[in-house]
Amino acid sequence: MATSPPITQNPDIRFLGRLLGDVIRAYGGDKLYRQTEYIRSSSVDRARGVADADVVDPGLDALSLDDTINFVRGFMLFSMLANLAEDRQGVAAEPGADVASALKRLKNHGIGTDAVMKLLDKALIVPVLTAHPTEVRRKSMIDHKNRIAELMRLKDACVAETESGDRVEEAIYRQIALLWQTRPLRRERLFVADEVENALTYLRDIFLPVLPALYGRWERELGHRPPSFLRAGSWIGGDRDGNPYVRADSLRLALSRACESVLVHYLEAVHALGAELSISTELADVPEDVLGLAERSGDASPSRQDEPYRRALSGIYARLSATHEKLCGKRPPRPSMLPAEPYALPGEFRHDLITIAAGLQSKGDGALASGGALGRLIRAVETFGFHLATLDLRQNSEVHERVVAELLKVAGVEADYLGLDEYARIALLRQELSTNRPLGSRFVGYSEETTGELAIIHAAAEAHRVYGSQCITVYNISKAESVSDMLEVNILLKEAGLWRAADNGDPPHAAIMAVPLFETIADLEAAPEIMAAYFGLPEIDALVTQRGHQEVMIGYSDSNKDGGYLTSTWGLHQSSKALEPIFARAGTSMQLFHGRGGAVGRGGGSSFAAIRAQPPGTVQGRIRITEQGEVIAAKYGTHDVAMANLEAMTSATLLASLEPEALSERDTVRFSMAMDQLSASAFASYRGLVYDTKGFREFFRQMTPLSEIAGLKIGSRPASRKKSDRIEDLRAIPWVFSWAQARVMLPGWYGVGHAITGFEDKALLTDMAQIWPFFQATLANMEMVLAKSDMALAARYVGLVENRKSGQAIFGRIRDGWEQTQEGLLTITGQSRLLEKNPALDTSIRLRLPYIEPLNLLQIELLKRHRSGEEDPRIREGIELSINAIATALRNSG
Repeated sequence: MATSPPITQNPDIRFLGRLLGDVIRAYGGDKLYRQTEYIRSSSVDRARGVADADVVDPGLDALSLDDTINFVRGFMLFSMLANLAEDRQGVAAEPGADVASALKRLKNHGIGTDAVMKLLDKALIVPVLTAHPTEVRRKSMIDHKNRIAELMRLKDACVAETESGDRVEEAIYRQIALLWQTRPLRRERLFVADEVENALTYLRDIFLPVLPALYGRWERELGHRPPSFLRAGSWIGGDRDGNPYVRADSLRLALSRACESVLVHYLEAVHALGAELSISTELADVPEDVLGLAERSGDASPSRQDEPYRRALSGIYARLSATHEKLCGKRPPRPSMLPAEPYALPGEFRHDLITIAAGLQSKGDGALASGGALGRLIRAVETFGFHLATLDLRQNSEVHERVVAELLKVAGVEADYLGLDEYARIALLRQELSTNRPLGSRFVGYSEETTGELAIIHAAAEAHRVYGSQCITVYNISKAESVSDMLEVNILLKEAGLWRAADNGDPPHAAIMAVPLFETIADLEAAPEIMAAYFGLPEIDALVTQRGHQEVMIGYSDSNKDGGYLTSTWGLHQSSKALEPIFARAGTSMQLFHGRGGAVGRGGGSSFAAIRAQPPGTVQGRIRITEQGEVIAAKYGTHDVAMANLEAMTSATLLASLEPEALSERDTVRFSMAMDQLSASAFASYRGLVYDTKGFREFFRQMTPLSEIAGLKIGSRPASRKKSDRIEDLRAIPWVFSWAQARVMLPGWYGVGHAITGFEDKALLTDMAQIWPFFQATLANMEMVLAKSDMALAARYVGLVENRKSGQAIFGRIRDGWEQTQEGLLTITGQSRLLEKNPALDTSIRLRLPYIEPLNLLQIELLKRHRSGEEDPRIREGIELSINAIATALRNSG
């Protein structure tokens, strides 16, 4: 195996690392600085092969508990600053992952702008922010990091001072000093309201300004103005699956805060336009439509009598101010003094802005109307409306079953709905959906569960009346296993008037779409049959024909925990492919919602590669993808990073939808047969270890910091769905997160080595790795995980397992599987070492490994002391800090 080349460190990392060292010496003391530097240099030497394996331990042993906590903070901050530096330099960016490159690539295939615009007319791309708890850093830490990023931009531009007169390098130093003295851990568990506010910072501060800027760029590249196909979505405040703290008031809070945020943004933008558009009738001809707006504004200020655009904008501002008061229940920060009627719909506001733009366009060369602040505001209104982000609802199908059963029983329709078979359930539900008669009554007392679910539905209906129908468009159904699971949601929607039965020749209408989430391997295999049966119902056929599309959500996390990495990845691919003809026969567009996490074991990795690797015909310009935890900060933490990632998502969707199929029919058949064989072998290996090995459950819980992770204050959702220690009942996030902390990364690779070793035709696998985008993306993600894992460090965690003999035996199988997987991957990719063909990622990972190893060693020691009964609170704090630091260094670990 080849020796890794020397690491060439990013100059920004050197610069920020030097300032961090200065801060540690100034604020932590010379002793801590010398200890930290000794451990750092020793660990770097070990990583380079200069020192023996145990040389780091003496330095760690010399640390007191207080020193340990400070040391961990220092290494955590270095990793955070290294992440910032790499993001700035585009280490995570991929060549060609932008719309301009995609257009050029499509043009080379003979696909021109007209075809792209036709696709965009019906396209929808939505990153959906969720509150899944994998972000271990406090928002205060992220805010300081983002301020450093802005200051580094000034440094790049050779600006010596900030607008406030501070020297840029000194300002960066101060931000790092603030980071050093900011508590990194949350003291209290997050509430849903906290999660709503955290998400709002990204939606308000990043998406609101970034999306209009991107549309302006794309309009120039396309030569046409595209529709607003890229939008923002959220689950936060509407996702109730396994989270008892999300209720109707959470939904109202999320919607009202989003509305308030977007309206304040619009008010500020209109105010700024009023200051800018000082056009006088003495110097320019102004169209009658603009003069009419000015006259109706109520602005009679003598100083603006010859400035109709300013007067018109005063009236627009007054109407917006009244809209804020009506929708948010309070006056805006800068209320208008003019009386005005609120806007009923965002379209009315847009119409007034278009009137202003048309007036500016009517004279001269149109430069005042094209683009600029007014153009960006019009685009923002089209994209964000009065709701900012579309909020999804989600609940488990088992809850729906119980609620519908109670409604039917109390209404006297069916006393034992839960006892009916699937065919009888479908017949009964269809009968109920044929009428608009509700089942519920406000004069009846229901169970707490049913009362809560009905409250959510009525709150959603109220939101449609207040904010418009785009505020909530989707109801996701977890654990969807049947047609009745989707019909039950439509029954609940009917209770609030969100489902209307067919009437007088009009087809049925659902204001919110019921969307099944297929999660386990069995669910994915059954998905085509379920959707075919659903579309086969006449009322549903009429519904989706009218709507023009139907969404299906596919889950990466639970399918991986259920069947392992390769089987999950292939199952999702095959399920998507099998659904395409089902939708084609139904005559409706397919919209896949990919439930991805940050870690490879939960669907993480390059979104650009993942979208491009989708089966032909399954994207069709429409795709939604969950963004959660640490991925939100990593992908949308700053304007530049957000623009790059949204460009990548959009360009990948264009290519996946329009680019010709990369494989011949012959290759498609033989590659699929090979994947079937590989998947079956990997599945058997994975299930044999995780579910069929005696003592594995105890091994996992004792070897990894699972219980300690469950105690972190990183989300409002419980770690397990049920009070059980079964792996089946454990949420996928702590499952993946725990393996990452122990440097095993098992969900991202286990079973693949066994499958490759047992596959005879290695040349065929090499062909697949060279020309099949799906297999390339699968291997690339796995290779990253293998590079971040460390079996030598993982072996140290085995010492935490009480049954030493069993622990060593199980870990031996894991270590052998890792060796098999690495060797198999190198063989079929033609490499002599991991990441040989991806030097940027290789350098990034190897740069951090010397900083992660001491954290792992300290974590193991602290876990031993904690589990032996030591009660010093600094031990618990040190463990939680180490979890934070390791997750920060590994980046996509949850």
